[in-house]
Amino acid sequence: MSRTALRICPLCEATCGLELTIAESRVTHARGDALDVFSAGFICPKGASFGQLDADPDRLRKPLVRRDGRLEEATWEEAFAAVAAGMGAVTQAHGGTAVGVFLGNPNVHTVAGGLYPGQLIGALGTRSVFTASTLDQMPKHVSSGLLFGDPNAIPVPDLDRTDHLLLIGANPLVSNGSLATAADFPGKLKALRRRGGRLVVVDPHRTRTAAAADRHVAPRPGTDAALLFALVHVLFAEGLAAPGPALTSHLSGMAEVRALAADFSPETVASYCDVPADEIRVLARELAAAERAVVYGRLGSTAVEFGTLASWLVDVLNALTGNLDRPGGAMFPLSATARAPRPAAPGKGFRTGRWHSRVSGRPEVKSELPAAVLAEEIDTPGEGRLRALVVVAGNPVLSAPDGDRLDRALAGLDFMVSVDPYLNETSRHAHVVLPPPPPAQSAHYDFAFSTLAVRNTVRYSPPAVPPAEGVLDEPEIMARLILGVLGQGGPDADPALVDAQAIRHRLDRETADPHSPVHGRDAAELEAALTGATGYERRLDLMLRLGPYGEGFGADPDGLTLDALLRRPHGIDLGALRSRIPGVLRTPSGTVELAPAAVAGDVPRLREAVARGGEGSGLVLIGRRHLRSNNSWMHNVPSLTGGSNRCTVQIHPEDAARLGLTDGAQARIKGDGGEITAPVEITDALRPGVASLPHGWGHDREGTRLTAAAREPGVNVNQLLDGSRIDPLSGTAVLNGFPVQVEAAG
Repeated sequence: MSRTALRICPLCEATCGLELTIAESRVTHARGDALDVFSAGFICPKGASFGQLDADPDRLRKPLVRRDGRLEEATWEEAFAAVAAGMGAVTQAHGGTAVGVFLGNPNVHTVAGGLYPGQLIGALGTRSVFTASTLDQMPKHVSSGLLFGDPNAIPVPDLDRTDHLLLIGANPLVSNGSLATAADFPGKLKALRRRGGRLVVVDPHRTRTAAAADRHVAPRPGTDAALLFALVHVLFAEGLAAPGPALTSHLSGMAEVRALAADFSPETVASYCDVPADEIRVLARELAAAERAVVYGRLGSTAVEFGTLASWLVDVLNALTGNLDRPGGAMFPLSATARAPRPAAPGKGFRTGRWHSRVSGRPEVKSELPAAVLAEEIDTPGEGRLRALVVVAGNPVLSAPDGDRLDRALAGLDFMVSVDPYLNETSRHAHVVLPPPPPAQSAHYDFAFSTLAVRNTVRYSPPAVPPAEGVLDEPEIMARLILGVLGQGGPDADPALVDAQAIRHRLDRETADPHSPVHGRDAAELEAALTGATGYERRLDLMLRLGPYGEGFGADPDGLTLDALLRRPHGIDLGALRSRIPGVLRTPSGTVELAPAAVAGDVPRLREAVARGGEGSGLVLIGRRHLRSNNSWMHNVPSLTGGSNRCTVQIHPEDAARLGLTDGAQARIKGDGGEITAPVEITDALRPGVASLPHGWGHDREGTRLTAAAREPGVNVNQLLDGSRIDPLSGTAVLNGFPVQVEAAG
């Protein structure tokens, strides 16, 4: 006897609604939920593979504890006892600062990842925090922090109402969107074309998205900031910079931006970008002429040498054309679990460098250190060396530069714990592995992606399948891990204490806030009113009640609560994006500060790069996305590998002929950090002078349990990097647009 259950897909940022068919606690089929308020039935191959991923025989079902050098199955009590002993030994001898934390990309796809990492870091008292953000989107956080005063105030393209969409370094027909949560991105681009709008794509690769564009511009990789600066130059030079009176009153620094752009005329950057000056002018004029336009940049423009400058210029262009914070432009979502809006007022702003990494002195950014320096913080002797590491849903051996060095460094740790469902290239080094249950047995709420959604909605999925006997859900795993770090993780420890502490802390803050709907009320009374079957559900109920659409514990009886959301299993549509300036601003001036000092200080570096021209005589390497992959964590699902989802080095026919490479033959690729060998795929989709390898492969290390991935392991493209190439403003590793030498292998 089968039944159906609803579940939000956790496998990419699109967050599509799924309808699961379940037979005897097993997911036998997954299709799009036609009634989902956000995705309306859209599904991609990753979502369709949900059942296969859920039932993957390689998923760990029990904890692993290292005994006599071998990882062996253990009980939860034994595992947490080992965590307490291992962590206790390190912290007693060296303090909590000797423990580092690495948070991987899947954290933002889970309830536990949205609620508990901050408490874990606080319990340790460590500043050695590393995440996948400095391998991906940190430049956007930094530019948003400098422009708007809040690094999490990231404007997204209002896809449903724009007339002109300029994408730079983005391939949403394959990635499904990123830092712009948009279910059915393909459908939204088709709708744009149906209403007479234009799609312009700037990308050195003729991706699926570029092939569908009205205009495709293929610059030299890594030159996005210079190209965008030239667009700004044209807007000022031709009198096209027109923010409009409503936005102008909230802007500062326009004159300074004009001065910064003076040296980046189309003629100046044309050779560096390898884009004709006239074509650059056309891009700027079309952008300015569109009634409603938006510029949107992603990984191809962030994980590069000038990623923060490019991210900043994206929103400078949106502001100068009057398309920031207006329908059809770049707008700020308002999540149901965000704090309710407060009166507009100047804030403290955003700064970096409050502390620095021990070895190379890299500045802190958003309370993180660059992932690229994790290995040196472990393997470099001296006071303050990292001796223990907690890794939650991360695989930095494959995702960070120089995985071989990090691999060796992890092997030398005194203690390591991984919260991970797989024994992968990183977790194989752990002394304790704590596996969360399959996604069908987990609740789901998108704390992160609802803050980036192109339409405001709210949705929650309770577990579709009851947890199997002996399985702990991930919130309980994280809560018990936090208690263990605090020395309270004995067999009688109550993980509910962690949730209760978080609830009381939030209520104490809210009842003391004169702008809160519960100001002056009794926190214990409010806590008693919360509903939810678990601690994390009670926390969600609290956040919904106090959010911008919440009932405020009686202040608005029609407002949101967890119970109201549970009654609407397909979600609640909260409406189109709305203008939020000045309320969203937290800068010291209370304005959008278009010319932050930190950004202005980095412009000379770009000016020098333009004057130097291209780097070296070899090829420039870029990554690429695939619809059936998500970084390193989707390669063990047989239905998603094979076909075109392969780890090949793509090269243009002209370069292949010059280098003596043939299709299918092996090529040796050399970079700063080493060399790898990969099969050649010749394609004219790349511009000449560029090679492309996908990110997240290299599943050939001993000690892993990834059967399907190991059959076609591919190679780790990040082994070509030694970690020295970093965007200085954001600490982000340069994973795109770096020089390599390619030659025939053998």
